[in-house]
Amino acid sequence: MIRILLAEDDQAMRVYLERALERAGYSVTAVDRGTAALPLIEQERFDLLLTDIVMPEMDGIELAQRAGAIAPDMRVMFITGFAAVTLKAGKAVPQAKVLSKPFHLRDLVLEVDRLFDIGSASGLN
Repeated sequence: MIRILLAEDDQAMRVYLERALERAGYSVTAVDRGTAALPLIEQERFDLLLTDIVMPEMDGIELAQRAGAIAPDMRVMFITGFAAVTLKAGKAVPQAKVLSKPFHLRDLVLEVDRLFDIGSASGLN
């Protein structure tokens, strides 16, 4: 099973994304900030880091860069509601996918499926 580490400071969004990804068949570990994600990356193996960019303590870009040093094979996808930081993320972590808020849960699941060459996102209508 593909394991996703979700870092999102907004509780409602975090719960929403976690449930949608679990319904789509992914194993999800969710944290509320980047500083909480780093120890998990050091201790466990994740296939994908799905992180908000704008968060307190450590932004998603710094988290992705640090995570890349710890787990270079882990893929990264950013989610953000700020268009300006999308450009910054693309320059800082060029191999990462950036998904801009608002997005439909189906779009998120389809993007994750694409990252791992999985078929259609069933169960999200």
